[in-house]
Amino acid sequence: MALYEERARVLRPEIEAGRRVLVISDIHANLPYFHGLLDKVGFCDDDFLILNGDFLEKGAESLRTLREVMALCEKGSTLALMGNCDGWAAICHEDSKRLEALPRYLRLRRRGLMWDMALELGLDPLNLGDLDAFRRRLTERFPAELAFLDALPHAAEAGRYIFAHAAVYPDKPLSEHSAGELTRCDAWYKLGYSFDKWVVVGHYPVMLYADGIVCANPIIDRERHIVCLDGACVLKDDGQLNCLIIPDITGDELSFDSYDSFPMATVLEDQAASARSAYIRWGDSRVQVLRRGEEFSRCRHVRTGYELDILTKYLFTDGELTDCNDCTDYVLPLKAGDRVSVVERCSRGFFVKHNGVSGWYFGALKEDEK
Repeated sequence: MALYEERARVLRPEIEAGRRVLVISDIHANLPYFHGLLDKVGFCDDDFLILNGDFLEKGAESLRTLREVMALCEKGSTLALMGNCDGWAAICHEDSKRLEALPRYLRLRRRGLMWDMALELGLDPLNLGDLDAFRRRLTERFPAELAFLDALPHAAEAGRYIFAHAAVYPDKPLSEHSAGELTRCDAWYKLGYSFDKWVVVGHYPVMLYADGIVCANPIIDRERHIVCLDGACVLKDDGQLNCLIIPDITGDELSFDSYDSFPMATVLEDQAASARSAYIRWGDSRVQVLRRGEEFSRCRHVRTGYELDILTKYLFTDGELTDCNDCTDYVLPLKAGDRVSVVERCSRGFFVKHNGVSGWYFGALKEDEK
């Protein structure tokens, strides 16, 4: 059944008032970040953990992540929701078209759940042979994993909160949404909806809403009662994994914490913010190369005409017109003593993050000892 024809599965778990609820979205098979974030927020058996979809794909350890999520859910204090990257059980449905598209997907991605399962079956993921035979072997070898994915709910509602991977629409009851409506919608926050209850989503990296300043922290809109959680873990070089912290499911108090693996350093010199900046990002990354250099190239953003220097290694091709990796020329406002995480080092300075915001720092740093 097509996602937009399938009626959403909605759970309403009983979460007692005063129990801390942690919400993490878009892990994308990055177990080190997942473990690091859980340790940082002090996750324990007293907490209720909600994984708001897309815990699989894009990262390096989908099968291990799936099994770890299953183990957490078996304890009864973790709830995993379906994301658009988690629906692999459908490949074993006889009417699914995903199977015939699988070889091309694996050639492009070279990782993911089907890749990991093929390897565990002793198969070459790039040469699966008879796809129907592969499907039969999947159902024989991984019945528990596929059944878990097949039963994932698409949304949850508890207290003053609704959780869904990508979107919720205010003009219909939650139970009348389709699976596709809840799991697939880019830039949903820009649609302008407001809610009486809090609606917590992931799916769309929060920095894609930016123009000139890049921030990976969650968007917490207290007027519209919306939280957008996806910090672009795995997807962006400077991404992070975010955790929404809800002290009481019946209240409106919210905070967050985040984790990334970049080395930490201390700023030694003050620096003022740049007067203007641009963020060249996925979906709008076409640039004209005006002058190509060994380390940096002078480029003009095709849509806006804005000129900036981009690390040459970020350019996708050698042509005059090319797309590029996400980048910005924003210069961070920093004070001596500020703590930053170091994403890139180059001859001009450092590309760093400070309180979730990414930008350039051109002064001296004292890096932490390893």
